[in-house]
Amino acid sequence: MIDISESVMQFLLAFIVVAPLIGAVAALLPAPPGLKGKSPDQAVLRHGVTVTGVILIAAIVLVLGFDHGHPSKMQATTDIQWIPALNVHIHLGVDGISLPLLVLTALLTFLCALYSYFKMPAGPSPKAFVALLLVLESGTLATFAVLDLVLFFLAFEMVLIPMYFLIARWGGDQRQAAAWKFILYTLLGSVVMLLGLLLVGLKSGTFDMVALATDNGRGLTTSVQVIAVLAIGIGLAVKTPMFPLHSWLPDAHTAAPTVGSVLLAGVLLKMGTYGFVRIVLPIAPHGMHTFAPYLAAFAVAGIIYGSLACLALAKRGNKGDLKRLIAYSSVGHMGFVLLGISSMTPTGVNGALFANIAHGLITGLLFFLVGALKDRYGTADLDTLAGATGAALYGRAPRLGGLLAFAAVASLGLPGLAGFWGEMLAMFGAFDPAAGLSRPAYLTFVAIAAFGTLLTAAYLLVVVRRVCMGGKPAEEPRLADIQGYEFAAWSPLVALTVLAGLWPAVLLGLTDPAVQKLLAGGKS
Repeated sequence: MIDISESVMQFLLAFIVVAPLIGAVAALLPAPPGLKGKSPDQAVLRHGVTVTGVILIAAIVLVLGFDHGHPSKMQATTDIQWIPALNVHIHLGVDGISLPLLVLTALLTFLCALYSYFKMPAGPSPKAFVALLLVLESGTLATFAVLDLVLFFLAFEMVLIPMYFLIARWGGDQRQAAAWKFILYTLLGSVVMLLGLLLVGLKSGTFDMVALATDNGRGLTTSVQVIAVLAIGIGLAVKTPMFPLHSWLPDAHTAAPTVGSVLLAGVLLKMGTYGFVRIVLPIAPHGMHTFAPYLAAFAVAGIIYGSLACLALAKRGNKGDLKRLIAYSSVGHMGFVLLGISSMTPTGVNGALFANIAHGLITGLLFFLVGALKDRYGTADLDTLAGATGAALYGRAPRLGGLLAFAAVASLGLPGLAGFWGEMLAMFGAFDPAAGLSRPAYLTFVAIAAFGTLLTAAYLLVVVRRVCMGGKPAEEPRLADIQGYEFAAWSPLVALTVLAGLWPAVLLGLTDPAVQKLLAGGKS
């Protein structure tokens, strides 16, 4: 790692959060004559690739300059008073919990911009598309970087509008209804969350997340903590999404353009679970303790429900949409994340954070692949993809078929790939939950979650068998296999899925000290 001064680190983090907004404004301005090239549309898409690329490089430099010997310490911190009357500060910082999420966001947004340069979704002008993509990136990065409750709420809300327009203007069938459902659910959840955040801030006298985490709930009565956890938890649970508040997700994914689905699954869902770890666990531990068993119960219900929904969609003759199936699989995967968080143990929370990153990589890749299949077949309908003898993707586009099978086995949690560690550690954490939580109840939850892993394997193997296998029908022409731009956009996700699976210590070494400190009330 390299030695970078604290002032440069502060600048880097602030740059990473603000630069996408500047890039979004620049995207809407007329391009200078020398940069237009033959096509102004291509010029603005190239601008999107450049801006997201620069932010990714800045994020990598931030990782290199990060003090890996002390990942529990907030680094690159900026603290400027913003609204004195409310004691609200522009407070930024990064530790071992938020750093991987920042890098994941920067990487996925860059890959989406790169993919869109070659395969722009059908819809209005690319100018608006690139600007919305960059505003979305800024809001997501800010969510993971801010350390003030009011600022967290503003960043949390900032992503809703660009995602609404990406679905409503560049989406597929039923896009208007899906976009409205997305915005209504998440806004209603956010209103309740705001009340909880204000309650915490006003009762404790500060909105500073670091000070509140260090106080570890000592400045809040148990009743205030219980109300705060209920209110904040509902807003975060909608975004996660937790069963039964998940029903906006399948519609949004099915209607969204490919890059919209990648960012929704890969990054936006992580904002909910991150909020549980960063805000609810350390700031209101007694309130969290009260609700933890209920959170675990909803989590395992989501695991089973998501898997059964996927099995129903994968069944022959059910006209299941492959994008919808992967959306339901996200409900199950995020159930494991919530189960780990509900255990309130370092093992469970580390597992949840690992599963968060793994889900972002693997499900991002799956949505890219389904988008490619939809481009080639004109549909994501499983019965059409499977055809009479199976789509025989292995025979018609062997590399595409092989990569789909790889992503499916990574998603079902094959040991040696990223999907394995997070879910296993989440169940380990729930197997021996924090003191005061009912062990028999949690053992029951673990047993149900373990059954859910079998259902997950079942539906993903059914999908692979139906879409990839079978002899190539003589009358069916070969499909275009993986193109150069697709290889460029997908290979980093494949490489990181393998790396995280074979060398989990890279990620756990960052998160574990930070989690230990968070659960111990700010004491390393």
